[in-house]
Amino acid sequence: MDRELARLRFEIDRLDDEVLDRVSRRAGLAKAIGALKGEAAWRPEREAQVLARLAAANPGPLDAATVRHLFREIMSACLALEQPLTIAYLGPRGTFSESATRKRFGAAPRLLDLATIDEVFRAVEAGNAGYGVVPVENSSEGAVGRTLDLLLATPLTICGEIGLRVDQHLVAKGGTAEGAKRLYSHAQSLAQCHEWLNRNLPNVPRVPVASNAEAARMASEDAQSCAIAGEAAAELYGLEILARSIEDDPQNTTRFLVLGRHAAGPSDNDKTSFVCSALNRPGAIVALLTPLAENGVSMTKLESRPSGSGLWEYVFFIDIEGHLSEPSVAAALEGVRERAAFLKVLGSYPREVF
Repeated sequence: MDRELARLRFEIDRLDDEVLDRVSRRAGLAKAIGALKGEAAWRPEREAQVLARLAAANPGPLDAATVRHLFREIMSACLALEQPLTIAYLGPRGTFSESATRKRFGAAPRLLDLATIDEVFRAVEAGNAGYGVVPVENSSEGAVGRTLDLLLATPLTICGEIGLRVDQHLVAKGGTAEGAKRLYSHAQSLAQCHEWLNRNLPNVPRVPVASNAEAARMASEDAQSCAIAGEAAAELYGLEILARSIEDDPQNTTRFLVLGRHAAGPSDNDKTSFVCSALNRPGAIVALLTPLAENGVSMTKLESRPSGSGLWEYVFFIDIEGHLSEPSVAAALEGVRERAAFLKVLGSYPREVF
């Protein structure tokens, strides 16, 4: 047995050396490409194509999600050699926004945590960050209104999306929530865990705070409290996880957008987002959407939002399958434009593999 174990370990060491050599060669090629490109180093469509190809070619035993994670980290490190990146996100540290940012961009970029969604938009618009990551909707609580409002006016383009499974945990400084006098949490997390809290902590006062990371920080300084937070925040502030995944919806997922100053090219599996408003006449909304069906374009999301320009006036945020460069998508959007009072394309970008 000892001899067989030694042989297997020797083979693993040999393969590790081979992996290191090939990763180093890949990094060298990436650096050379960066010197030639003279454009944005991060190309979301190229990244999506590479990860899709590798996941499809994966023979196992690692699953496709693990393969994507491993290669995204390799790509992140190589990208940093091409062009150092700064990514702005809705902070503070330990939030789900940070987890989403790291999921998409890996560990290599410099992360800039900002206090508000508005600041994330401004940082990218001003060139203080290459890209920004902002939440846009949650599967339980719906759309993030401030993000939608800012998309109406910004010159930025959506160049990617991130889907993050949101696990809400009950955390505290000690090993129990017994005797807790306060529960800190973001208001949205309180809503997502409403039923669990009613069953398990019905008499503990709930204190809404600015973020789950802030909730974790406050719980770390208050021995008579507990908090709802993600694993990253619990680790950051040295808290114990007392109960895992206490959200009422087991599929609780938040969708984030990646904002940039350049468009993403086609990846063969894309989504296009736009916002529009209908003319004030009978049948206007039906007419607005008819070009999508006429051109065989599938709509995946329709969200109404007050326009801010008049009482009871609304705009519609719409996601469709396909890239703006595809003739069917371009024709459908031109048809919508002809029937709309207003239309703005927000971006075409690779669809997330949720």
